Amino acid sequence: MAKCRKCNIEVLDEAVACPLCMSILEPTDEVENMYPDVRFRMRRLNLFCNIYLFLALCLEAVLIYINFVTKPQIWWCVIAGLGLLYVYLVLRYAVLGKSGYRSKIITLTILAILAAVAMDMTIGYRGWSVDYVLPAGIVIVDVVILFLMYFNRRNWQSYMMWQIFMILCSLIPAGLFIAGLERNHYLAFTPLVLSAAIFLGTLIIGDRRARRELYRRFHI
Repeated sequence: MAKCRKCNIEVLDEAVACPLCMSILEPTDEVENMYPDVRFRMRRLNLFCNIYLFLALCLEAVLIYINFVTKPQIWWCVIAGLGLLYVYLVLRYAVLGKSGYRSKIITLTILAILAAVAMDMTIGYRGWSVDYVLPAGIVIVDVVILFLMYFNRRNWQSYMMWQIFMILCSLIPAGLFIAGLERNHYLAFTPLVLSAAIFLGTLIIGDRRARRELYRRFHI
């Protein structure tokens, strides 16, 4: 158990930061038989996650053997392994992770995009992951950021760093189109235009709070 001196609250789980102000928690004395028993629930979830990892590794080993024996043209065991790995990351990061919900949603979406690109390369790289999944995924993350800003209106300026990060990510499909690896120029530049528009709108509408956030982050 830990306590936040700033908010004057006690946190019963094993978090290291206050869920309200994100300040570092100070550990306090152990309390037996506390209710709810958060640690017992976390231990059960952690055990379930470890069991899943063991079974997933065993299953993937069997799939690799079958794939090798049958000698197909496509290594479909890699696709199955990516799916099993993504489920494990969801369990470990989204369920057991201590990061905020916004980081979990955006990070898992980006990981899903990378998994799609890896699957496309596994089956011979037909380009659908770069032409459609990559730009569409960036647009989805931008929309998710807008929803999170709306539902967390008191702290909307904290999402500006994610907006800057998505602008950098949106340069990837645009760069791939310039390099000749992206075939749909509409989808290639749509994420860049949308990400830049969201950031510019936040900067203009947010006015002083937005500028203070940038100064706090970059001292400019």
